[in-house]
Amino acid sequence: MRYFMEFSYLGTAYHGWQRQPNALSIQEVMESRMATLLGTDHLDVVAAGRTDAGVHARKMVAHFDREDLPADFAHRLNAFLPDDIAIHGIRPVREGAHSRFDATSRSYEYHLVQEKNPFWHHGAHLVHAPLDFEAMNRAASLLPGFEDFKAFSRSKTDVKTYRCDIREAQWRPAPHGWVFCISADRFLRNMVRAVVGTLLMVGKGEWHPDDVKTIIKSRDRRRAGPSVPAKGLYLTDIQYPPGIYEDGEGENR
Repeated sequence: MRYFMEFSYLGTAYHGWQRQPNALSIQEVMESRMATLLGTDHLDVVAAGRTDAGVHARKMVAHFDREDLPADFAHRLNAFLPDDIAIHGIRPVREGAHSRFDATSRSYEYHLVQEKNPFWHHGAHLVHAPLDFEAMNRAASLLPGFEDFKAFSRSKTDVKTYRCDIREAQWRPAPHGWVFCISADRFLRNMVRAVVGTLLMVGKGEWHPDDVKTIIKSRDRRRAGPSVPAKGLYLTDIQYPPGIYEDGEGENR
């Protein structure tokens, strides 16, 4: 039987989601702890996406296969995992459901502070320079009008297409500073951090909002702004189509 597992993690101590040969990953920790609890040598856990080193997730989804899953497995797993990883639910899904390929949308937030804040030191990017958020939102509003985002993709990547359907991209004020919210059907590696870095160049007055059009059309990563630090980036939501769960619901609870 296949299960979808919803969980969150603070990525500070990890080298991203995916297993690495010489660095600790969230996938390695979760697969190891789950296999130990279930009394098996190995268990494959397939996530909806790969977050980079230092990136956090408020809502990640992964699937795994198991015929005899104990009813209290989520509770026992939470007690066995480190404090920076938490399970929020495990639900059976229809046969063949895939956490990555069946996802219809993904959402991220990037958190930014403009003054020193010890409570956000590990979870937000500090920018002291004055920023024009109105100009940054004008530039962000241009993103849904394009499809090819190679200019914001990591250069060495194995993707077959750079096309993404961006459905939302905007800066919003928050009690601690500002949050950039972006949603799309898929994202390229390093894409959100490159987009934010580009928008910050606009906010600092170094580029005009319309320069974003030229950057996207160039399909050249060197034309875009620098990638912002990973610590401010959070995966916040993943959506699935109706009927993917055995109880008939489509959205994660």
